[in-house]
Amino acid sequence: MKRDFGDSLKNRVYEYRVLRRMSQQALAEAVGVSKQTIFLMEKNHCSPSLILAFRIARYFNVDVTDIFSYVDEEVT
Repeated sequence: MKRDFGDSLKNRVYEYRVLRRMSQQALAEAVGVSKQTIFLMEKNHCSPSLILAFRIARYFNVDVTDIFSYVDEEVT
């Protein structure tokens, strides 16, 4: 049986994208993924790979921890 650790990765991709007034498609093209990947990430339905997280942070010229944060809510 798989253990549920309850941890997750939260992100601020939507906030950064909207501040730049760019579409999901434009960001997707800039970082080399599909529009659907950006959509799912913004809705917290998927977490990016480390490479993608760094690409996004580099694109917005911020530290990766400014956009992505680890949330530990362990389920006992």
